[in-house]
Amino acid sequence: MNTDLPPDNDVLEGPVVPTFIRYMIPSLLGLIAMTSASLVDGMFIGNYEGVTALAAVNLIIPVTTLLFGVSMMISIGGSVRGGKYLGEKNTAAASAIFSKTLVFMVVYGLIVISLGLLFEAEIFASLGADKTLFPVMSEYYRIIFPFLFFQFIVIQVYFFIRLDGFPNLAAAALAAGAVVNITLDYLFIAVFGWGLTGAALATGASEVISLAVMLAYFFQPQRKIFFRLRQENWREVFQAAYNGISEFINEVSGALIGFIFNWMLIQRAGVTGVAAITLVNYLLFIGFMSYFAISDAIQVIISQNFGARNPQRIRAFLRTAAIMILAVSLAIVSLLFVGSESLIGLFIDVERDSETLALALEFVSYVWPVFLFAGFTMLISGYLTAVHLPFQSALVASCRSLIMPAGLLILFYMLISDYRFVVAISVAEALSFVLAITLYLYHTPARVIRPVASSLGR
Repeated sequence: MNTDLPPDNDVLEGPVVPTFIRYMIPSLLGLIAMTSASLVDGMFIGNYEGVTALAAVNLIIPVTTLLFGVSMMISIGGSVRGGKYLGEKNTAAASAIFSKTLVFMVVYGLIVISLGLLFEAEIFASLGADKTLFPVMSEYYRIIFPFLFFQFIVIQVYFFIRLDGFPNLAAAALAAGAVVNITLDYLFIAVFGWGLTGAALATGASEVISLAVMLAYFFQPQRKIFFRLRQENWREVFQAAYNGISEFINEVSGALIGFIFNWMLIQRAGVTGVAAITLVNYLLFIGFMSYFAISDAIQVIISQNFGARNPQRIRAFLRTAAIMILAVSLAIVSLLFVGSESLIGLFIDVERDSETLALALEFVSYVWPVFLFAGFTMLISGYLTAVHLPFQSALVASCRSLIMPAGLLILFYMLISDYRFVVAISVAEALSFVLAITLYLYHTPARVIRPVASSLGR
């Protein structure tokens, strides 16, 4: 076993609150940068191209989300395994899983992008889109799809850079990409009038810039994780995938729920309904990025403390994270009650698209309770992943993001004749929270670490 990990690892030995904030803030900034591409694209597309273009982009999202889910599964699952290795002071094993998952991501990206471009028409038809929207969708799809390759690599390297103790560099890379995206969105859409083509080029360029900045990591002499092409036991990639299965379920479920939502709304409200739910999704993005930041930070911290078999520190970090989630949730709910119309007004011309605005506000009134439960459920799911309980984490993720929302959406859609069926999302989130709490009580830090310690002692 390699024992060259420095003894002053703040994750294992530093003060709880400052250490958590040190990892959470860069994660939050990174996620803000990551989600800003979608948000800024939405603002420019909605204001300059109208709700039809906005709806066309939203119809494509389930496809890109599905593919992104695989990259998240490998990246997070691999980084969790790497975190455990670092906690055990086995830097060689951490470098090996980094190298294997990076190679996998390159191969995966080349294959799926080729297939996606080859079967464009078939993919559009499977999304339930009207053929009249195909040209609008294609304008965006044909440019953004090849750039997914860079996005896959960015997300994989991002998680390992954070794991290796360079969260500021990871956040800076995503921030640089966000600045490029915002600047080019303005130039390409507002100034040059390139429409969806400009939006796709701006987003693609931002991913390239993010990756370019991340390459600085490989020149850091103090890093502990190194890339080596020659590896053994490539099956560990699949073990990493199993560790990250809950993240895959989250992303895939999001794609499927998006498809169900789009189909239901097309049936009852046409393009206006799809555009309205797109606006609500932007508001959810704004709120959820804080939860994702906390969950991401927790996974890095807990995976190492799990490897070091320290249940007391895990519990302390979880308590700190829960308090922060509560504060964020109360702030978000308060903002939605007083400022929903102003937030939606960032994305569309409220006078021109008054019907879309009214429908979006109605949707907000049904989904705001989501913020009372989602953060805590995500926290527990991240914890379960970090302590190598992928089945339990996947159970929470699948119930929260697919089984309960899909089942309740279908049920409420059949029982309710108007738009109130959207309240199913809030009900599903509450039930998922109950499940997450129950699983946590069965798998507290003391319970999951005790058998590990005892088995190592035999």
